[in-house]
Amino acid sequence: MRVLIVEDEPYLADAIRDGLRLEAIAADTAGNGDAALELLSINAYDIAVLDRDIPGPTGDEIAERIVASGSGIPILMLTAADRLDDKASGFGLGADDYLTKPFELRELVLRLRALDRRRARNRPPVREIAGLRLDPFRREVFRDGRYIALTRKQFAVLEVLVTAEGGVISAEELLERAWDENADPFTNAVRITVSSLRKRLGEPWIIATVAGVGYRISTGSDGGDRA
Repeated sequence: MRVLIVEDEPYLADAIRDGLRLEAIAADTAGNGDAALELLSINAYDIAVLDRDIPGPTGDEIAERIVASGSGIPILMLTAADRLDDKASGFGLGADDYLTKPFELRELVLRLRALDRRRARNRPPVREIAGLRLDPFRREVFRDGRYIALTRKQFAVLEVLVTAEGGVISAEELLERAWDENADPFTNAVRITVSSLRKRLGEPWIIATVAGVGYRISTGSDGGDRA
């Protein structure tokens, strides 16, 4: 999952971003409306978390633009405006959820995951392919019935690959979906993570490398190429 955090308090924005990363949720931050709109124009986000009172275009204006764009990105308003009328107006603008400050990070994570499940309600919550069983809600992976313990980043990468259902995912797309905007595009983090993930899953190798293109879950005997 990749989310955009629009918050003009730098310390709070950084704390949210770092906390979400610990939960395998990639997060980018924007401190004003203009920066938020720029990020929305160039990145594919699963959820937008908006503070309503920010410099530049307000959180309300950003919410209206998201809705008007037809992108379908769920909106969670995260704000100190806690009156019932404030909440009513926020939902009226198109917000899918509303969380008032102060808040517990755990509650934010639970709400984000609930929104993500709702967004993907037409997809099966538990994914199975080539002997793999991935449960995104419980953060569990099994191979041929055997539980596989993964790091948060390994799980995030595997989730992208499994969701593609055997389709090829480029290293650039993995970097975009499982990391965040601060990731170095020339880093070898993707190769290293895929390599360690392949070893965790065990033989026969199930993650195939498509030379010059990317990676995919192998459903046959072509999963032996290493990263």
